[in-house]
Amino acid sequence: MLNRIVLMGRLTKDPELRHTQSGHPVASFTLACERDYRPQGEERATDFLDIVAWRNTAEFTSKWFRKGQLVAVSGRLQTRKWQDKEGNNRTSYEVVIDDAYFAEKRGDGPSAPYEIPPRPGAPESVVELMPAPSSFAELEDDGELPF
Repeated sequence: MLNRIVLMGRLTKDPELRHTQSGHPVASFTLACERDYRPQGEERATDFLDIVAWRNTAEFTSKWFRKGQLVAVSGRLQTRKWQDKEGNNRTSYEVVIDDAYFAEKRGDGPSAPYEIPPRPGAPESVVELMPAPSSFAELEDDGELPF
């Protein structure tokens, strides 16, 4: 059996970081994901999906992700059964993520540098500063390239 899901969407609000009674960090947020299909003359439908991150991924998302940001996540779909205040049986669906990625560049302009934050589990002091793509030198085609 395989239960794997990959999503890309925008955060509807900043992630909310909490800790379990045993001290494990858990973050939750909602992703607004547009559907690929759009009926003619209508706007695309948007799904609002609940996301849960644990431990290092929870700390990473709560530190670096912000409302409106385009992100990509991967994990598994999980269901939870519970009873509401009136005693009705309910089912909730959420995506428990293992990995989280930035899906757009940070910065004020095309030549502004942007930071790549450390991956979950990496030492916090490791932050690389990368030049924006426009500052790379362009190769000249002298006809000697094999492709």
